[in-house]
Amino acid sequence: MKYILLLGRIFYSIIFILSSIGHFSRQSIDFATSRGIPMASILVPLAGILILLGGLSILLGYRARCGAWLIVIFLVPVTLLIHKFWGIDDPMRAGLQQVMFLKNLAMLGAALIIAYFGSGPLSLDKR
Repeated sequence: MKYILLLGRIFYSIIFILSSIGHFSRQSIDFATSRGIPMASILVPLAGILILLGGLSILLGYRARCGAWLIVIFLVPVTLLIHKFWGIDDPMRAGLQQVMFLKNLAMLGAALIIAYFGSGPLSLDKR
């Protein structure tokens, strides 16, 4: 059973580690600017650093509770500011943003579970 938790941490952290790279691109910064995010040229790369550190922390099980809080700090504003499906008139775009909003809620829930319970037995924290 302890391997299941390790596998869950690996699967969960991959999305944050891989997507962190895109937060340093002009395209991501321009997208955030188009969604009304102030100081996007600073905040988007900062978010990339936040999710990279949080994802690696959870993956390795090193201070995973802190890493999970980094993910929470990232997900709350992104979910509320970027995926505002309720303000979109086009049903297709609204539906896509609603899916992204709900995906982020699920990831937020998992981050809170990790923040509470930690990384489990197969982690650097337990060594």
